[in-house]
Amino acid sequence: MAVAHTDAGIAHTAQADVPLKRWLLSHPGATRIAVILLLLVIWEFAARFLLDRDFISPPSTVLMSLGGVLGTPGVPKALGLTLYEIAIGFVLAAIIGAGTGLAVGLSRFAHKSFMPIILLLYGLPQVTILPLFVLFFGIGAASKVAFGVSHGMFPIMITIAAGVQKINPVLMRSARSMGASRAQILYHVIFPHMVPSFFTGLRLGMTGVLLGVLLAELYVSTAGIGYFTSLFTQNLEPTKLIGLVAMLAVIAIVLNEIVRRAEFHYGRWRG
Repeated sequence: MAVAHTDAGIAHTAQADVPLKRWLLSHPGATRIAVILLLLVIWEFAARFLLDRDFISPPSTVLMSLGGVLGTPGVPKALGLTLYEIAIGFVLAAIIGAGTGLAVGLSRFAHKSFMPIILLLYGLPQVTILPLFVLFFGIGAASKVAFGVSHGMFPIMITIAAGVQKINPVLMRSARSMGASRAQILYHVIFPHMVPSFFTGLRLGMTGVLLGVLLAELYVSTAGIGYFTSLFTQNLEPTKLIGLVAMLAVIAIVLNEIVRRAEFHYGRWRG
């Protein structure tokens, strides 16, 4: 009897959990917000009671200081400069990465010959060759854009080449047998099937461009967000530093959302 009662209790609990699981599955944003809030609460408690306030500030203090960070002389201009460098770098990385990935993916010879070289260059720790970018492009915005492009184009190349390789050869042969031109094959067969790979590459490439631009600014710039990040670190101003990092996180989230919406829009073309 006790065993039967226990089994009935477990079954009742499992049935009660089903609506909660369904609600969580239909509202994934609520779970993300809950996790973020939990992390902020832990951070707030640790910063106030466990850690040295000279090295880390609680999120409430950081939030209240965002106006002061934006009011710091040079920060708004630096933010605009960094956004400009990221935008130009992202566009160039997308064009170079998509074109090269498509060329490598469509040709069996090119894929076997050049894909290992692309993977080798992608695995290279590019921060070690940052001085070469400075030597060729100077310490201005051009070197930051170029370094961002070098970080962002390889993920786009690799994902697009992989996506093109997965296209069913039967579709290609069928299109050719019906007299389709190269342009028609690209538009009606290749492009629709590479949409998921393309936007996956764009997301990875966007992160790479952001990282590359900030690294270049951090090491060799006298302007931009990377420069002020280094400055606030050297001056032991954790509140301003974390506030600046929070702004960068917002920028990354906004850019990712733009790509996600574009993916949703053009995903209908694939269907």
